Amino acid sequence: MRLHVQRFGTFLSNMVLPNIGAFIAWGLITALFIETGWITLIGDALGYTGGYGFVEDLGAWGSGAEGTGIVGPMITYLLPLLIGYTGGRMMYDDNLRGGVVGAIATMGAITGAEGTPMFLGAMIMGPLGGWSMKKLDALWAHKIRPGFEMLVNNFSAGIWGGFLAVIGFVLAGPLVQAFSNLASDLVDVLVENSLLPLTSIFIEPAKVLFLNNAINQGILTPLGTTEAAEVGQSILFLLEANPGPGLGLLLAFAVFGRGVAKASAPGAILIQFVGGIHEIYFPYVLAKPKLIAAVILGGMAGVATNLLFGSGLRSPASPGSIIAVWAASPPSALLGVTASVIVAAGVTFVVAAFLLKLDKDDDGDLTAATAAMEANKGKKSSVASALAGAGAARTDGPIRSIVFACDAGMGSSAMGASVLRKKVHSAGFDDVTVVNKAISNLTDDYDLVVTHEDLTDRAQQKTGSAVHVSVSDFMSSPRYDEIVEMLKRTNAAPTAEAATAAAAPDGAAVPGRHATAPAADGGLGRLTGDGHDAGSEVLAVESIVLEGTATSRDEAITEAGELLVAAGAVDPAYVQAMHERETSVSTYMGNGLALPHGTNEAKPAIRRTAISFVRHARGVDWNGKEVSFVIGVAGAGDDHLKLLGRIAEVFVDPAQVARLEAAQSPADVLAVLGSLQPA
Repeated sequence: MRLHVQRFGTFLSNMVLPNIGAFIAWGLITALFIETGWITLIGDALGYTGGYGFVEDLGAWGSGAEGTGIVGPMITYLLPLLIGYTGGRMMYDDNLRGGVVGAIATMGAITGAEGTPMFLGAMIMGPLGGWSMKKLDALWAHKIRPGFEMLVNNFSAGIWGGFLAVIGFVLAGPLVQAFSNLASDLVDVLVENSLLPLTSIFIEPAKVLFLNNAINQGILTPLGTTEAAEVGQSILFLLEANPGPGLGLLLAFAVFGRGVAKASAPGAILIQFVGGIHEIYFPYVLAKPKLIAAVILGGMAGVATNLLFGSGLRSPASPGSIIAVWAASPPSALLGVTASVIVAAGVTFVVAAFLLKLDKDDDGDLTAATAAMEANKGKKSSVASALAGAGAARTDGPIRSIVFACDAGMGSSAMGASVLRKKVHSAGFDDVTVVNKAISNLTDDYDLVVTHEDLTDRAQQKTGSAVHVSVSDFMSSPRYDEIVEMLKRTNAAPTAEAATAAAAPDGAAVPGRHATAPAADGGLGRLTGDGHDAGSEVLAVESIVLEGTATSRDEAITEAGELLVAAGAVDPAYVQAMHERETSVSTYMGNGLALPHGTNEAKPAIRRTAISFVRHARGVDWNGKEVSFVIGVAGAGDDHLKLLGRIAEVFVDPAQVARLEAAQSPADVLAVLGSLQPA
C-alpha cells in the first residue's frame, strides 16, 4: 500500500513539476500586478495618488482597466491546460498525441466550472485523455491502409478529444465545482463554531488542491472584514494566508529532500515567503502526499499561537507574503503575528523533516545525503545540475568496489557491469571489483554506484555515502571512461605490467601474461541452463527471429516475451512483467540493442534461464532510440549473468554487430552469440 501511494504521488508531481516554470511566471505576475500587489503597495506607501495605467490592465482592476488582464486567464486556462497536456502525454508513453487529447479534454472541464481553477479536473481529464487515446489507437494499429494514416490519426484524435471535452464540461467541471462549494460550506461551519485551529485540517489540503481562492476570498475575507470593522483586527485573515507552513515545508526539502525537489526548494522559498505565492509549494506536497500532515499541524500551531496572543490582521494580506502580513498587522498584534509565522514554520519543518527521513525503499533506511557528481568529476555534469544542492559524496580514499545496480539486477546491470569491468580492468585496476545487483539488495558499503539515470534517486537512498554515476546508454556510455579517469585520480597508479596490458590491443598477448585464444564461435563459448532443466538450451534455434514484425516498443517486448513462453522458459505472466519493467526504466542498452526482462517480483514465473533473439531490420522506436536487436531475458539463476556479459562483449564490437546484421539464418546468429547447447 505504501508503494502504491508513493507511485500515485509521483504520478501527480510528474504532471505539475515539469510546468513549475509556468507557475513561477504566474506567481511573479500576480505578486506585481494585482490590486494589492507590490507595485501598488509600494506606490501607496510612497504616497502616490495617480493612476497605474498598464498595471491595472494586466491585473484587471481599477476604473481604467481594460479586458480580462493576464492574471486570471493564466490560472484559469494556461496552468490547467499545461497540466492536462503533460498528464495526457505521460499516459501515452510520452507521445504528443496523448498530450493534445488530454489538453482538449481538460478544456471541457475548465469551461464546465464557474470560476474554480480546474487543476484537479486537469489531473483527471488529462491522463484520461492520453490513456484512452492510446487504447483506441491500439484497436486499429497496423490496419490502416497506406496513405490514410494521417487522415485516420487526425480525425480520431479530434473526434475523441471533442467527446472527452463534452464529458469534462458536463461531468468533471461541475463535480469539481461541487467539491469546491462543499469545502467552503465546511469551513464556514468550523468558523462559526469557534473551532479555528481545526480549520487547518481542511484549509491546508484544500490549498494544495488549489481551492484556496474559494476559501479565502469566498469565506474568510468577508467574515474577517466584518470582524475587523468591529474590533480593528481579525484572525480570519491569517487562517489561509499564514506563510509559515509553506516556509517550514520548503525548508525541510532544502535540508532533507533529494533530487529536483531539494535543488528547487531554496528558490521556491523566496517566491513563497517573500513573494507571497503559496502555490509554489503545492507540487512538493503532491510529490509526497503524506506531507500534508506537516502543513496541517503547522497551520493548527499558527492559528493556536494567534489565539494565544489575541493577534490578527486589520486587512487581508494579499499576496500572502511575510512583508504583506507585517504591513497588515496592527502594531499591537505584530509580535503575535510574527510568532504565529515562526511557530507554524517550526512545527511544519520538524514534522516534514521526520517524514522525509522516514521515506525509504523496501528494506533500506533513507540516508541523509545525495551525491554531488560535479565534486568528483571536476567539471559540470548534467546529472549533478539536475540534482543541484545535493550533499557531497565520499571523496576520501581510493575506489575499490563498484556496483552496477538496476531494478531487478538480472539484465541491464549485468550488461553494464560487464562493459565497465572490462574497461576498468583493461586500465590496469585489477584490484577494483565491478559487480551488479538489484537496487533492493544494495547495502551502503560500495565506493561507487552506477545506475540508469531514472534509478539514481532510489540507489542514493540505499548507498548515500557512495559516489553515484548515472548513465543512459549501457553499452557505450562516455561515463565509463570518466569512471576510469576518476580511478586514475583516486587510486594508486597501475603497475607497469598492468599499464602495458591496458595499452595492448584487445586479445593481444602481453609479456608475463597468458593470452586466451578466442573461441571459434566469437569467444562466447557454451553455456547451459541454471539447473532447473540442465538439458535445455539458453538460446534455442526456435527463439531466434531474423525478421521481427513489431513496429513499436511494446509490440517488440511482447514478441520477445512470447518466444520465451513458447520455449517453455517462462509462464505467460512473465511477459506482462517485462512490460512493467519497461515502465519503470528503459531497457535500451545502446548500440541498437534492447534487453527487455521482467521485474524482480516476476522471478517465480521463470522456469529456467533462457533468452530470445529478434532482429528488426527497419528498426523499432524505443523511447526515441532506434533498436535493431531485441534480446528477451529470463534469468532464474546466475548463468544468465555470464551470458549477458558475453553479449555485451559482442555489442561493443562493431564487427560482431555487423555479423548479426548480415545473418541469414539462426545458425549465423549462434555463430556470433555462441553455441549455447549443453556442454
